[in-house]
Amino acid sequence: MLLSSSQKATQSDKPIWYFLICWTILNALQAYKLEIHADEAYYWMYSRFLDWGYFDHPPMVAIFIRIGDSIMHNELGLRLITLLTSTASLYFLWCILKKYTVNAQLFILVIAGTFIFHVYGFTTTPDAPLFFFTVLFYLFYQKYLENNSWLLALALGIIIACLLYSKYHAVLLILFTVLSNLKLLKRSSFWGIVVLATALYIPHILWQINHDYPSLNYHLYDRSAAKYNLANSYLYIPGQLLMAGPVIGWFLFYKVFTIRVKDAFIRCLLVNCIGTFLFFFISTFRGEAQPHWTLIAFAPLVMLVLISFKQAGNNIPGWFYRVAIINISVILFLRISIMFRIPPIANIGEIKSFYGFRDWAHAVKQKAGDNYVIMADGFQNPSKYNYYTNSTKGFSYDSRYYRRTQYDIWPIEEGFQHQRVYYLQDIPSDKTTDTIKVKAGKWYAEWVNDTRTYQRVNIEVDSYKVKLSPGEKKSIVLKLTNPYPYPVNFSNDGQQHEATLEACFFKGDNMVNAQKADSTFNQILLPPYQNSLYTFTLKAPLEKGEYEVLFSIHTTPFEGSKNSKILHLIVE
Repeated sequence: MLLSSSQKATQSDKPIWYFLICWTILNALQAYKLEIHADEAYYWMYSRFLDWGYFDHPPMVAIFIRIGDSIMHNELGLRLITLLTSTASLYFLWCILKKYTVNAQLFILVIAGTFIFHVYGFTTTPDAPLFFFTVLFYLFYQKYLENNSWLLALALGIIIACLLYSKYHAVLLILFTVLSNLKLLKRSSFWGIVVLATALYIPHILWQINHDYPSLNYHLYDRSAAKYNLANSYLYIPGQLLMAGPVIGWFLFYKVFTIRVKDAFIRCLLVNCIGTFLFFFISTFRGEAQPHWTLIAFAPLVMLVLISFKQAGNNIPGWFYRVAIINISVILFLRISIMFRIPPIANIGEIKSFYGFRDWAHAVKQKAGDNYVIMADGFQNPSKYNYYTNSTKGFSYDSRYYRRTQYDIWPIEEGFQHQRVYYLQDIPSDKTTDTIKVKAGKWYAEWVNDTRTYQRVNIEVDSYKVKLSPGEKKSIVLKLTNPYPYPVNFSNDGQQHEATLEACFFKGDNMVNAQKADSTFNQILLPPYQNSLYTFTLKAPLEKGEYEVLFSIHTTPFEGSKNSKILHLIVE
């Protein structure tokens, strides 16, 4: 009996449905079994303070987590929307490729063998919503190329806004898509897409303006390395091959360059694939490009590979199937090893952070009670403590040796001023009173009474580039702004912990000198949300060279916070 076209479609979809069911079950098991990663805990904190933007990223990841966490407060709940959208993304890829009548078996082998899809099949970071909306964009863009309708334009405008709310890398997808098809500029509906997406994105733009563009400053300037590191460039390529597949990745990249561009959609995929990989390779000249940053390039990569297979009449080398199965087996072995903590895989670097922190958080909670817990230089552990205690009592003290984070924006610091706090460190001090030893490591703690910090006080200077002679003095006018809803008094009279303003001189990661302000600094009283000018006498080091100077307010027993941007000092 002959099958109708609809029956054939249903029949051809069966292996895809079986694959997607297995994919979902595997991701659900891993999401439930593994403790949260440090970054996931940080993004869970995002979901506790819903906003139009955050220091590091746009807010879509917070929405993903908030929805799942409201259903159940455990690891599966935090990752629930990610694993559902991961399955949906793979199905949408199949829907896109059905136009090119790609082979279902090859689809499963390629998708299941793409390592980066496994990583973000259950892990909830901004990359998860970015990938979902990227695939959704390609699905609707393919339809839009065939049908210039305002309804599809409306959908694309919303999807693009969601892309931009997921991660700033979405700009690359938008840019390369337009470059691949400049005829879009002649469509009135295209400009409707631009207007709608921009209008929907305005709240985030306003958030950036109101917070002095923290994300732009961080990603464009703070993350830039002072000197070129060759390792960033030559490690980039093997990193991308690994993300494509530990055994078969090289072949996927090769197949991309065998594609024959027969329509505007294939050209869009090719420009996005090559353009994104090339962009991040070029970015290695100014700093590290982490392997997963190219996630949005892997959607067009796998589609191009599968279309290329079809164009070749599915004449695939016999060895490909064997190697593809070996590739998938290696990935499954890695996932199972991580899930069940099988050494040595479970003892590798970042993977270790999946284990032991639930017990660690409960051990710290038993010591600290309902008091705030302060940890220095790192948003990861305070966020894990908050997640596993379902609170916001953990705080990251971002010192002069670290970078700023969202903890410099959230109104957490206000809650423990002049309170007793539990100060937790990974090294002992002469005031250590408690030692906590768990599988996650060994920790040392002390109690701090009448806590006094000024982490969110902002210090600005007129110019961030200064040239001086060795030992030369220069008066620099500082503008100190109080962001708190209460007055800030820097006086040390009657205070248990002394406050000092220091100019910290760095060479690379090492602080070589710290100059203290005179006692007139301690006479400053800042009303809520007000600012004051203060003249600091900066003395250049005797040794010639280039220095990075930042201004830091130091209160014991903490290291001193990072209160200003970097001032570049040249001593010549």
